[in-house]
Amino acid sequence: MPDSSPIYESLAASVRRLIDATIRTEVGHDVIASAAAEIDNVTSQLSAELMPGTFGERIIDDGQGPASGNVVIGTRNPSAPPLVVHYESDGSVWAEFTLGAAYEGPPGHVHGGVSAMMLDHVLGATAHQPGRPAYTGSLTLRYHRPTPLRRPLRADAWIERTEGVKTFAAGELSDGSGVTVSAKGVFIHPRPSDDEVRAQPR
Repeated sequence: MPDSSPIYESLAASVRRLIDATIRTEVGHDVIASAAAEIDNVTSQLSAELMPGTFGERIIDDGQGPASGNVVIGTRNPSAPPLVVHYESDGSVWAEFTLGAAYEGPPGHVHGGVSAMMLDHVLGATAHQPGRPAYTGSLTLRYHRPTPLRRPLRADAWIERTEGVKTFAAGELSDGSGVTVSAKGVFIHPRPSDDEVRAQPR
């Protein structure tokens, strides 16, 4: 089956631009009213066929990964920047990105909860392994200074240690002037069920 993801990714990118324009537009009310009617029409067209649950709950295999709807990395999710996470041989990860108007908290700066979400994802990426997911147990953050919008940002994360099913990770969010937010987290690998244990090759 041909990969259908590029067309959906293009749609998501268009909606990201729409979100930014919606927040920042200063056109007249008549233009806004006309645009809203057009958007409602497009929404009606797209709603003609909807999956019953979330993207990650789909059972269809059409070449699109289950993370395509993820709020941080999902290429089909207009709310995602989206981050592209790079993995190094030592287990560390990093991502470079820019956050626009949709992520504003204090004027001109990234909302603190958005910074936490980005760091939660990259720290979790250090613990996640193919076939062995890791879930956030705890996340502690220190905000050193405001994180600017519309400026290149970088998120880095690395493993500090592992203890059984727990991975202890650390990371930081930075701009061209240094660290803006640092984080430490504990990520948990769920213990396999009895059925999963029995299914493993011996």
